[in-house]
Amino acid sequence: MNRLRRIPFLILLGGALFFSFAAAARAQEKDSKDAPADKQPDSGKKFNKNPKNLKKLEKELATPYKKWLQEEVPYIITDEERAAFLQLQTNEEREQFIEAFWQRRDPTPDTVENEFKEEHYRRIAYANERFASGIPGWRTDRGRMYIMWGPPDEIESHSAGSSVERPMSEGGGTEVVYAYDDWRYRYMEGIGSNIIIEFVDPTGTGEYHITMDPGEKDALSKVPGADPSMVEQMGMSSQAARFTRTDGSTAPVGLGGINNLDSNEEFTRLEQFVKVQAPPPVKFKDLEEVVSSRILRNQIAFDYRTDYLRITGDTILVPVTIQIQNKQMTFKEHDGVNSATMNIFARISSLGGRIVQTFEDVIQRDFPDSLLEPSLKGYSIYQKAVPLRPGLYKIDIVLKDVNSGNVGVMNQRLPVSPIPDDKLDASSLILADQMEPVSSKDVGVGQFVLGSTKVRPKLDAAFHEDQPMGVYLQFYNLKVDDKTHKNNLSLDMKVTQGAQTVSHVVKTGEELKQNGEQVTFEQLFAPKTLPPGKYKLDIQATDLLSNQTVTRSADFTVTPPVANPGVAASGAAGR
Repeated sequence: MNRLRRIPFLILLGGALFFSFAAAARAQEKDSKDAPADKQPDSGKKFNKNPKNLKKLEKELATPYKKWLQEEVPYIITDEERAAFLQLQTNEEREQFIEAFWQRRDPTPDTVENEFKEEHYRRIAYANERFASGIPGWRTDRGRMYIMWGPPDEIESHSAGSSVERPMSEGGGTEVVYAYDDWRYRYMEGIGSNIIIEFVDPTGTGEYHITMDPGEKDALSKVPGADPSMVEQMGMSSQAARFTRTDGSTAPVGLGGINNLDSNEEFTRLEQFVKVQAPPPVKFKDLEEVVSSRILRNQIAFDYRTDYLRITGDTILVPVTIQIQNKQMTFKEHDGVNSATMNIFARISSLGGRIVQTFEDVIQRDFPDSLLEPSLKGYSIYQKAVPLRPGLYKIDIVLKDVNSGNVGVMNQRLPVSPIPDDKLDASSLILADQMEPVSSKDVGVGQFVLGSTKVRPKLDAAFHEDQPMGVYLQFYNLKVDDKTHKNNLSLDMKVTQGAQTVSHVVKTGEELKQNGEQVTFEQLFAPKTLPPGKYKLDIQATDLLSNQTVTRSADFTVTPPVANPGVAASGAAGR
C-alpha cells in the first residue's frame, strides 16, 4: 500500500485506537485525582462490576477502608481486587482482604517484613514531599508514576524557557520549552525496555501532567514563525502541518514524512501510554496460584474444628481437630491388607503474614479385606494442640492422599479471644465420643489429651442412642473464699428440644470436688434416655461469691442405634 493510500486508513484506525486508549487513561486518571481525602466472598462468587453499583458501594465504605482504597492503593489495586473488596460485607473480611492483598505482593512471604508494602508507603511519603503542587503529591501524575513504578533509572529535567535541541524525528532545530521531565526506565515488567515517560507543566504552576505528545512542551508552537524546526526551515514542511498529524502528536514533522513514525510504532506508543498508567502486575503470585489450586484441585472434603482453653492470661491452647471420612481416602490392597495414607500440613499465620506455627503429620489406615467395606462408613481423626497469644490469625490446612494424589484445602480466619484473669470465663464446650482418664505418664501428652483426660471431639455432634456423649468444659477465675479456701460454684445443665426442656441437672462445687480458681467439668451423658432428634445443651456456671455468670451452648443430634457396631468403631486417630 503506498503512502498516500495509507493516510485515510491510518486516520480512521489511529484515531479510533487513540480515543479508546486515551478515554480509558483519562477515566482512570480522573478517578484517582478526584478521590476524596477523607462484609471475603467465597472463591466461586461472581463479582458485580457495574460501575454505578461499585461507585455506590465505595461511597458507603467506612472511612478507614475508603481511605485505604482511594488514597493508599488506588494505583496498584487491580479492577478485580477492587470489585472483590467493595462487595465484602464485614470489617473483619476487609481486614483479611487487606492482609492478603499485601501478602500476594510480598517477595519474602516467610519473613516478618513485607518489603513491597514498606516500599509502597515510602514511595507515597516521597511523592507527597517531592511532587505536591496545590494537591497532595500522591495525586499528581509524577507521584502516581513514582508510586506505581518506583524511581526512574534516569531523569532529564528542563526548566521553563529553556532552549533544547529537537531530535531529527521531530524535525530537528531548537525549541523554547515549558518546564518538563523525561523519566527513563530501563525495564518495565509487562511493558518493555527503555520506556520514557514525559511530564509537562504548561501552566507554570508546578503541576506536571503526563503526556504522549512530544510537541506539548513546545512553548511557542502556536506562535506563527517562532522556533521553526530544521525541516520547516528547509521548506519540507510547515508549522501548520504539526496540527494535522494523525498520530496524536503536535511536534514538527520529521524527515520520515507526514506521520514521522510508521503505523506499528504509532500504535505501540498508544498502547504503552495506556499500560504505564495501569496497575503494575503482581510479581509474587504464589498465594494466587494456591487459591486457584483450591478451586481446581479441592477434591477431598474434610471437617475441622478449633477449641480454646486457657493456659495463662496471655496464652490460649488451641486444639485443631481434623476429621475425614474413610471413603474419601484411596485404599490399595497388598497381601490381604488395604492401606491408605493421608499427609496433613497446616500453617497458622498472623494477618500480617508472619508464620506462627506449622505442623505436618500422617493419617495411616490399614484394614483387612473383611473389614474394608464397613470401615469406609467410618472416619479418621487427627488433632494438634497449638498455644497462641490472643489475636486474629489465619489457618491453612492441606490434606493430600498419597495413593491418588488428590488434595483437600481449607483456609479460614482463626480468632483467638483473650481469657482475662479478672472475671469468670470458660473454655469451649466440647462434645466428645471418647472421654477417659489417661495414665500419669500420659498427662498432657499426645492427641486429644487435655490435662489428665483424653477428650476426642465428635465433629458432627451426632451420637447414637447406645453411644455415650462426653461433655467437657473448663471454668476460670472463680473466687475462693479466704476462710474456707473453697469456691462456691453452681452449675446448671439443661437439655432442650425446641422450647421444651427434656433434662435439667444442677451441680455444686462440692459435688465436683474442685475448690480452686479453675474447675474442669467432665460428664458422660447417655443419649439413650432421649428419642432420636435434634437437641441443645446449655451449661450455665454461676460464681456465687462474685455473682458472675458464664454460659456455653452446643447443639447435638441423637440418632438410632448403629446397625453394625464395627462401623462406629472404625473412627480412629491418625498416626
